[in-house]
Amino acid sequence: MTAERNLHPSFQKKQYLFRRKVFKIFGGAFHIYDQDMNLMFFAKQKAFKLKEDIRIYSDESQTDELLTIKTPQILDIVATYNVTDATTGEPVGAIRRRGIKAIVKDEWIFLSNEGQEIGKLTEKNAMSAIMSRLINLIPQKFIVVLPDSREITEIKQHFNPFVLKYTMDITEGASPIDPRLLIAAGILLASIERRQE
Repeated sequence: MTAERNLHPSFQKKQYLFRRKVFKIFGGAFHIYDQDMNLMFFAKQKAFKLKEDIRIYSDESQTDELLTIKTPQILDIVATYNVTDATTGEPVGAIRRRGIKAIVKDEWIFLSNEGQEIGKLTEKNAMSAIMSRLINLIPQKFIVVLPDSREITEIKQHFNPFVLKYTMDITEGASPIDPRLLIAAGILLASIERRQE
């Protein structure tokens, strides 16, 4: 994993709020704030793309591009999303959606650049996951778990019928999952998961 001191300061926070922009007709746009409600990132999802293309910028001016999220496949429930550092062009890793398991509860796999599984993002409770599909007003809860079963991140959806919001809390300490992948995962949750509603 790239040392945090080499990363853009916005990737070094321990709590983020992901908020989907309302009244966006085509594509998607997302604001990501720190715990003090300072804007850390602005993400834009390109419209009318058969292959997913999401760009993450430092702010709404879109002059400083930090990350890209792309998939080589035409959109499907088992797509792999490649995450690239836009400032260096270097790959960060990938996030793969588990297709069959998503019927019961959403699950994503974090992959290293060598294709090795380094963790997973999954809904915290299977029963709550099923209920959130039956009743849209029940917020989703996710955790990021390492192969040794350590929980390193928790993501909670806020109850809000009009604006989609997630809070991400990252546990202190070393992790094999690059924080840029965690930010990408939060954006994917906000942009991909709720299309099923």
